[in-house]
Amino acid sequence: MENSPTTIGSKGLIKQHEFVRVIIQSLYSLGYRKSGSCLESESGVSYKSMNLELLESQILEGDWDGCINTLCAIQELADETRASVLFLVFKQCLLEYLIGGDDCLALSVLRNQVPALRMGKENVHNLAYSIICLKEMELSKADDNAIHGQRKNLLTELETLLPPPAVLPERRLEHLVETAITAQIDSCDYHNPVEPISLYEDHNCSRDQFPTETIQTLTEHENEVWFVQFSNNGEYLASSSRDCKAIIWKVLEDGRLSFKHMLRSHQTPVSFVAWSPDDTKLLTCGNVEVLKLWDVETGTCKHTFGDHGFVVSSCAWFPDSKRFVCGSSDPEKGICMWDCDGNEIKAWRGTRMPKVLDLAVTPDGENLISVMSDLEIRILNVRTNAEQVIPEEQPITSLSVSADSKFFIVNLNSQEIHLWDVAGKWKKPLKYIGHQQHKYVIRSCFGGLDSSFIASGSENSKQVYIWNRRNSRPIEVLSGHLMTVNCVCWNPKRHQMLASASDDHTIRIWGPSRSKNIQC
Repeated sequence: MENSPTTIGSKGLIKQHEFVRVIIQSLYSLGYRKSGSCLESESGVSYKSMNLELLESQILEGDWDGCINTLCAIQELADETRASVLFLVFKQCLLEYLIGGDDCLALSVLRNQVPALRMGKENVHNLAYSIICLKEMELSKADDNAIHGQRKNLLTELETLLPPPAVLPERRLEHLVETAITAQIDSCDYHNPVEPISLYEDHNCSRDQFPTETIQTLTEHENEVWFVQFSNNGEYLASSSRDCKAIIWKVLEDGRLSFKHMLRSHQTPVSFVAWSPDDTKLLTCGNVEVLKLWDVETGTCKHTFGDHGFVVSSCAWFPDSKRFVCGSSDPEKGICMWDCDGNEIKAWRGTRMPKVLDLAVTPDGENLISVMSDLEIRILNVRTNAEQVIPEEQPITSLSVSADSKFFIVNLNSQEIHLWDVAGKWKKPLKYIGHQQHKYVIRSCFGGLDSSFIASGSENSKQVYIWNRRNSRPIEVLSGHLMTVNCVCWNPKRHQMLASASDDHTIRIWGPSRSKNIQC
């Protein structure tokens, strides 16, 4: 049956015997052994190849010469793989000879048979060394059950090394199905599903489940809204404004947002907010003013950091919700790490320290990423102090990190957004274009399922732009705001919810087109 030319499928690409064999393997791996055996009997296709069945009987019976001949006869084996499997077989063979007291036979095999198979000097030396190390350890276990167990383990190891068709890769059918689903996902521009993907139909997300319409407009701010950020659990939204206030909003079960707290303590415009990872605390940055820590539940100010004239550009939390860093555009202030009681834990400052325009801590707490002097991105590994520098050719205004800590994006005044990897392996970034940005700070974000999308505001077009990360041009342009859109944030738990902040004094909540418009 292995050489049967019969194919199935409308395009004739699938060999029937291979298809059946993969199904049999899947039935066995799922625990349906009777069904697998019945299919083998009915189809005449065996899950195990003839070579594997022969090897299995030879190894379990200790027929080492036959086993070696079988392995040498398998044409699909690359030289490196053949050397690896022969190494394992000879190791078991020689060990059993030594355990049985046949030291001379073991030495003869090592001197004569092993070199004849051209395994390489290094492999021969490694084999001799491993046998010496194993001999004393295994002599005390020299009973039939122990030897049988060792032979079974050898078979398992060989199955991981032998190539198809001698051995099927583990869970082959699952891999093929996952590959097909992944290909469908990769071709789905709006992949942002609410429900798990079904095998019963080809996958293609509808635009109707994507945030494309304004479902609510929040009008509590009295001046330009500069920043919005959802809490990590997706249950709250915080906003900050030129009106010197920050607001905490509650996300209700029906998708509406309701007013929760007005944070009024700042004397100047509030430019930035940051949620603690446990969502119990909120930091607010005043423009050329102090940094304040708030209790989310009560809306009270717990601590004020710095004094008048303290220039804070941005701040970011570490995963323990007990420490945070803030960056300053004043080189003398640099970057400071504080605890929630106002104690300075660490600082990076000095005459050579450039001004810090924006910073972020990766969600895993491993890296501190900062934008320095417009044109430079620095990534500091907090644990090892290793640092890498990424230069940009155009001024950078903001940065945002993906939820998996692997990527970050920066907005440039050249009307581009650049996507970089945190590990620093990329020599060039992925670029996204279409929005407008010349002189103002525009903040973009990752969002959707698996951070598959990038969303950004725009300077002159008064619109929100959304890109699929695989494509450089936007898949959606959302209209509604009357002036510059300064910041966009995607709800990390409700992947169909997006918030945007604008100079028109409003925050717009975007959702699927089936939602009803709500005025608040």
